[in-house]
Amino acid sequence: MRDYNETLAQRVAERLMHIADVEEKLMFSGLVFMVNGKMCIGVSKEGLMLRLDPNALDNLSDKDGWEQMVMGGRPMKGYISVSEDVLNRNDELNFWVKLALDFNPFAKSSKKKKQV
Repeated sequence: MRDYNETLAQRVAERLMHIADVEEKLMFSGLVFMVNGKMCIGVSKEGLMLRLDPNALDNLSDKDGWEQMVMGGRPMKGYISVSEDVLNRNDELNFWVKLALDFNPFAKSSKKKKQV
């Protein structure tokens, strides 16, 4: 049994099929879609984790079902979670996936671990 919503993961995967460099990784108790070697979208039991432009959050005040991610009591800059409740409609899922994909070219790559 998976620790993430497999139906939602499949719907996200369908929206990323046109992109050449997409890798799926099991991490953070879910499935993460790496786009061009960078974390872009994660699928959990409850919904999506998205990496997007931190400055875009102000423009999302009229959207329901999302919140900034918090880890260790501190907001994670540029990461939000979107509740599964608002992702049932294709237009809503498309909106959130597009936001993450639009930011991906500008996102910093994670540091590669050096081989010792």
